Amino acid sequence: MSATLLPPLSHPEPVTAPAARLALKTDGASRGLLDGAWWPRSRDLLSELPALTAVLDPLWGRITRIAVNPEHWPVIPRKVPVDGHIVKVGWFTPEIDPHKLLLLSYGTGRWDLLIIPPETGAESAARLMAAASDYDGPPLTASALIAADEAWEYEGGASAVSAAVPHQTGPPDRASRLIIGM
Repeated sequence: MSATLLPPLSHPEPVTAPAARLALKTDGASRGLLDGAWWPRSRDLLSELPALTAVLDPLWGRITRIAVNPEHWPVIPRKVPVDGHIVKVGWFTPEIDPHKLLLLSYGTGRWDLLIIPPETGAESAARLMAAASDYDGPPLTASALIAADEAWEYEGGASAVSAAVPHQTGPPDRASRLIIGM
C-alpha cells in the first residue's frame, strides 16, 4: 500500500459577487414612473438582491422591503440577508408590473426600478437603462418600455422606441443618471 502526499491547499481568495448593474436617477431628478433600471445576471433573487441592496443602502437609506411580481421569478424568498440585516421580500401579482421592482426604505421612501430581463443583450439593456433613468423618466410603464424595446429590436431599430424613449430633457449642465456595475 502506498500513500500520495499532496501539498497543502492554499486558502482561496474570497469571491465577491459582481456589482449590481444599475442606472439610477440622481438626486433632484423628477420622479416619473421609474427611478432607474436594474439588470440582474440571473433570475435567482436570493443571489441577486444582496448585491442590489448593498449598492442602494448607502444611496437611499437601508432597504427594508422589496416587492416583485412573481411572473418572471421562479422562487421568491421571504427574507434575504444583506450586510448584517434582513430585507423582507413580498410578491403581488396584479398590483406590480411584471417588469418592475418596488423598494422601500423605512422612513426614507419608495423607489421603482425597471427590471431588465437577465437574457437581454447589452445594447438593448443600455437603451432601457438610459430610458428608465432619464431626467423626466419614460412616459411608459415598465412593461410598455420593455415591449417598445422589443419592437425596436424586431423592426431593426425602427422608430418604435424613439417615441417611447425620450431624449434627455433635464438641465444640460447636470448629470441625471448614475450608472453602477456596467
